[in-house]
Amino acid sequence: MGGLVYYSSASGNTARFVAALGLSAARIPIRPADPMPAPALPYVLICPTFADGMGRGAVPKQVIAFLNDPARRALIRGVIAGGNRNFGETYALAGKVIAAKCAIPVLYSFELAGTETDVTRVRAGLDRFWGTECLTP
Repeated sequence: MGGLVYYSSASGNTARFVAALGLSAARIPIRPADPMPAPALPYVLICPTFADGMGRGAVPKQVIAFLNDPARRALIRGVIAGGNRNFGETYALAGKVIAAKCAIPVLYSFELAGTETDVTRVRAGLDRFWGTECLTP
């Protein structure tokens, strides 16, 4: 099974969602001066959306910095996006942007800190997802 890497702002919604999953996960720091995680295995990224009304700035700057490293970017296998449905078309837009840039699938999207149903679906989905990973290089 692969790993999880996530970013959560000071609001903590994504951190609460990841904690509810009960799975080991590395956190991308809020402060640029703090060290970035260095995943050694393939991972799924969980990321909130910070888009303005026009969709600009959807991917948090720290996530962009994390993915700008070729070694970290090479290990990403999927993205799960958080968002707020009040923002309409920009809901979970960060996931779509990351998926397009990294040529990976959007595996799921959830609102704010997610629900128990979201947690159950993501746990089951990750089990299926990692179970389908090809083990040959």
